[in-house]
Amino acid sequence: MNAGFQNPDQDVFPTKAVRGIITVSVTARHLDRPFVRPTIGSVVLSIIVAIYILAAANWTFWGKSATLLHGHPLALVSLIIGLTCGFIALFVSMSVKYVTKPAFILFVIISAAAAWFMDHYGVIIDVEMLQSAVDTTNAEAGHFINPPFILHMTLFGLVPAALIIWTRIVHRPYMQKLKWNLVVIVPALLILGGAFLINASTYMSLVREHRDWFATLNPFAPIVNSVKLAARTSEAKNIVVKPLGTDAHVVGPALATRRPRVTIVIAGETARGESFSLGGYGPVTNPELAKQDITYFPDTSSCGTITSVSLPCMFSPYTRKEYTHQKGIETENLLDVLTRAGINVEWWDNNTGDKGVAARVKYQPLFKSDNPNFCNGGECLDAIFLDRLDSWLDNVKTDSVLVMHQLGSHGPAYYLRYPDAFRRFTPDCRTAEFAKCSREEIIAAYDNTILYSDHIVSTVIDRLKQRESKLSPSMIYMSDHGESTGEYGLYLHGAPYMVAPSQQTQVPFVLWLGKDEKAQIDSNCLSAQTTKKQSHDNLFHTVLGMMHVDTSVHDAALDTLSSCRRGTT
Repeated sequence: MNAGFQNPDQDVFPTKAVRGIITVSVTARHLDRPFVRPTIGSVVLSIIVAIYILAAANWTFWGKSATLLHGHPLALVSLIIGLTCGFIALFVSMSVKYVTKPAFILFVIISAAAAWFMDHYGVIIDVEMLQSAVDTTNAEAGHFINPPFILHMTLFGLVPAALIIWTRIVHRPYMQKLKWNLVVIVPALLILGGAFLINASTYMSLVREHRDWFATLNPFAPIVNSVKLAARTSEAKNIVVKPLGTDAHVVGPALATRRPRVTIVIAGETARGESFSLGGYGPVTNPELAKQDITYFPDTSSCGTITSVSLPCMFSPYTRKEYTHQKGIETENLLDVLTRAGINVEWWDNNTGDKGVAARVKYQPLFKSDNPNFCNGGECLDAIFLDRLDSWLDNVKTDSVLVMHQLGSHGPAYYLRYPDAFRRFTPDCRTAEFAKCSREEIIAAYDNTILYSDHIVSTVIDRLKQRESKLSPSMIYMSDHGESTGEYGLYLHGAPYMVAPSQQTQVPFVLWLGKDEKAQIDSNCLSAQTTKKQSHDNLFHTVLGMMHVDTSVHDAALDTLSSCRRGTT
């Protein structure tokens, strides 16, 4: 054997104490082979991986830390030292034969992926964000898997993972490993505890005010939330849905003596109230709705900041404060109550699914259509609704509710959400890679999506107007959540509600009443309602009122129109 190499089973360092913590050697047992695999002690590898992940995959966390601890240099230094020791202690505790490599590779890959989305979009990988990722379509996911993301994952995920795979890890006998691992773990934990105790009051006060701070710590927050999601999904399999509104029935004149009532509920996607010119936004994003006889509620809040939360919540009987994922899946919703009252209910979906809301009614997944006039790459323009609407309206014979779940303003590929005829705000971002566009271009593209939704909603109203001689129509539009376009360094949506900016929680709410329904509403009273706060809490009860459904689960206080109704007919 050449003098430059040693057998990995031999001592590399002169003392057992040093050798117990650090064992690094390179094997050259087969010098005739072109590649030589390095050999490294399990403790050394644990320390390297811990420091690598803490430094390379936590830019968002350290950025928040530097901002929050500005003026507290000792607390910041203590945090760096304490977390470094904490990471080292945790990773060394996993340096067990047959566990080390799989665990470290998994942590590196998860950290790299989570870091990309947190660093580039400002999102937090919580349970609901993970649920959204599970629910996403291939087309939607494709907008995020772009060349910069692939390069990032290669450099920060695959290359380090490959190095871990390639390296030979030296593991001591079990009892020796336990002893030397503890030599590292115990002091590291003592330093972590000391660093925290010295600045406990500072850290605790900041955590209470900024709960998103440690939610960005990689990879532990994403891993913990993945476990929570798995547990939640497992529990949901055994849930039996509870009936709701078993006493529901339509009141007033029999259908034979009046026109069928029709309400179209447009569930908007990612439209924020701040970008509606109906509410005072500078660029004219609502030119068509502004000409309609509508009521716009400028102060409306969402139930969540992500579709998988907001959509089930807004169709549930629960308020935002009462709603939980568990309640949402174990209780019937608005569509079930309407059906029980004898009303025909349908759900047309041009998004990523109904999130379980339409599980018991007629459901049409329009986003799976291959109609070349509207669809490309697994996604369709919202005009696909209009293509089918006339036929549906012409065949209505009984009281009916149609829900249209839009693709709306879903990012990051805003430019794919509107045709060229609605590309009025320019220059607009023509890619899903925000790094290639200025913030002004991103906002312009987003505004074009609002302009296009304005056209869709206004056209639905026109189609309903055309049939007022045969139907008694109404329309309600409400978006599921808003969107960040660079405010506070955030993009897209999905921030935890408690820390989410208004751009993600304030949504547009548009109401149009046909002549039959409008005749029963005091216009001055309705106008006064626009100055009051509205929310997703109102949708369930307002639609029941519009369809004249009497049931014990209808809360008049949450029915936007109830106090303005002249009488029930």
